[in-house]
Amino acid sequence: MKNLIVIGAGPAGMSAAATAARGGAKVLLLDEQPHPGGQIFRNITRNRNTLPHLGPDYAKGLEQAEALQHPNLTCRFGSTVWRIDDGRAKDGPRVAYSQNGKSQSVAARHVLIATGAQERPTPFPGWTLPGVMPAGAAQILMKSSDLIPREAILAGTGPLLYLIAAQMIDAGTPPLALVETQTSSMMARALSKMPRAMIDRQQVFKGLSLLRKIQKAGVRRYTAAQEFRARPQGDGLTFTFTSKGKEHVLHCALLLCHQGIVPSTNLTRSAGIPHQWNVTQLCWQPTHDDDGRTDRPGLWVAGDGAGIFGADAACAQGVITANAILCALDDLSPDIARHINAHALNRRFRADALRPFLDAAYAPAPEFLSPVDETILCRCEEITAGQVRVAASNGAEGPRQMKTATRAGMGPCQGRMCDLSVTTTLAAHSGRHPTDLGPHRARSPCKPVTLGELSRLDLGD
Repeated sequence: MKNLIVIGAGPAGMSAAATAARGGAKVLLLDEQPHPGGQIFRNITRNRNTLPHLGPDYAKGLEQAEALQHPNLTCRFGSTVWRIDDGRAKDGPRVAYSQNGKSQSVAARHVLIATGAQERPTPFPGWTLPGVMPAGAAQILMKSSDLIPREAILAGTGPLLYLIAAQMIDAGTPPLALVETQTSSMMARALSKMPRAMIDRQQVFKGLSLLRKIQKAGVRRYTAAQEFRARPQGDGLTFTFTSKGKEHVLHCALLLCHQGIVPSTNLTRSAGIPHQWNVTQLCWQPTHDDDGRTDRPGLWVAGDGAGIFGADAACAQGVITANAILCALDDLSPDIARHINAHALNRRFRADALRPFLDAAYAPAPEFLSPVDETILCRCEEITAGQVRVAASNGAEGPRQMKTATRAGMGPCQGRMCDLSVTTTLAAHSGRHPTDLGPHRARSPCKPVTLGELSRLDLGD
């Protein structure tokens, strides 16, 4: 039996696994992708320095990935975790995962869930059309296949849009336009957070340099954009929106949308970990203490899957949580971990300083939290916002009743892509707060698995 199972090989998972292994723990690292890195450092071991347009921050992930080469650490990539049982069983938490068409279950004294973040859904009329995709998905293609977006418009809000725009400029295919939903009043309110943000002034200056690059490249920028709508036109798209009261019509081959990121919580919810509503980031996140400990025996969380603070904070949190787990394994006082974590705590504090400014300046636009009736919310079952509102008016007052009434969240993605949109739409329609509704319940298996795999489940060690 392993001392620790780490789920997710992004910044938090990699730093936690390497730290725990160096501390003497026997560690198993599981990740769906064929290589370590998560979304931020995807394919870093294969790309190394061959994709210069992705920038120096991307190259930082190589050191973390190479640190996984440790005799105490076993890495199993291409592994999809579909169930976690908490530590109330006598042999500790058990993790069931699928790899190469075979499922097995393994136990450990502790399990760290570091599944990272996913993009917030950006539902508007036409967002399901071919050629409309999340901006983060386009960046994944850049990292995994060196496919550079061409004739693309970046639409939405958040620093990721600036980063992708700069990467496209460096690759020689600048975006046709940058259509941003943040308003001048949002930016004005965010200025009160700037003094704290300057604790991490390097990131602030980095953001300003991205904006200068975009301006120098002559990319058109529209702000205070509303009323997104996409329609097919020939081999491309027509994208209409209003900006400062004026309607605009643009043509493009690709429309890359983004409204920030939210914790990926299907696995933590299916494990029975309580979740709370983040009133600033408008999303659910697992409840945990400063070390990443949850109220479920043996279950821990770290990184953006526990709350959005960015890659640097995730790396630091991975170290902090790993050292807390090492103390728990040896029945040592948690104060010892805090002493060891002094550098990581300082790094996390510095990285956290920028987040309040970003949350205020780039908050999601209301029209995506409660879109117009014709907008599809659940892509799997093709359920519209209007159908959700009708079901709510007919008595579907919560997520469970909404599933029964509409099947929203019951498709192959099991709500990963729609439950947040359904929650915010239902809350706005009923005049209630999301905490009154509660998070959608995620059930095991939380990822698709065949009956054949279940029947041949290997209980392992």
